[in-house]
Amino acid sequence: MLTEQTIQKLHAMRLGAMALAWQEQQKNTKAGKLSFDERFSMLVDAEHLARDNRRLTRLLKNAELRFGDACLEDVETGASRGLPRETLNQLSTGTWIAEHLNVLVTGKTGVGKSYIACALGQFACRRGLRVLYRRLPRLFAELGLAKADGTYHKRLAKMAKVDVLILDDLGLGTSLKEAHRHDLLEVMEDRYGSSCTVITSQLDVGHWYEWIGDPTVADAILDRLVHNAYKLKLTGPSRRKEKATRNKS
Repeated sequence: MLTEQTIQKLHAMRLGAMALAWQEQQKNTKAGKLSFDERFSMLVDAEHLARDNRRLTRLLKNAELRFGDACLEDVETGASRGLPRETLNQLSTGTWIAEHLNVLVTGKTGVGKSYIACALGQFACRRGLRVLYRRLPRLFAELGLAKADGTYHKRLAKMAKVDVLILDDLGLGTSLKEAHRHDLLEVMEDRYGSSCTVITSQLDVGHWYEWIGDPTVADAILDRLVHNAYKLKLTGPSRRKEKATRNKS
């Protein structure tokens, strides 16, 4: 009866993992040979791990990563890829997040830009940080709707609180519309010096100025993006084509 009451109290205090671990200990004859401190430590570890896992699941869900299973450990490096192992090791320390540095990933279509961006996002989630992924065309569409329904500033404020913002597919299509230029400037202004932005683009960074269009706005945006950033220029064949070829063989 005492055990059952204790289990109920643990669940009432939202310590379900600890309750389950205690029940498992009750069934394990070897657990009786452990000291109280050892057994209690195991219960706390079980609850701590369960909470960490729930938090990671929630952060990954909110991040809406394009590749939810992407991780830095699986990223291929090498000269043929344009990604030195030393650079990936630096990113794996997380100092870019602590120092509020951006990461700019460029290269032709299919070389793995989005995967690396999502791997960086997953890395940040594992460190307990808030991440948000958006294709830039979709973000512009969402901000346009937000202007129409009066939630524009609220949405900007919400994005500003994200620790790592991933903007995929910068540079698609012709140069930016005026409204989109100012949207991008607002986003970058809110994040400058306080958070990190990861951007992917088929355009080399040197062509972003022309794509933005307006010289004054381009200067302002690139000043907040480029000078405090890791720049990864991926090379090599399309990984999508390689995968399709392997699937056919």
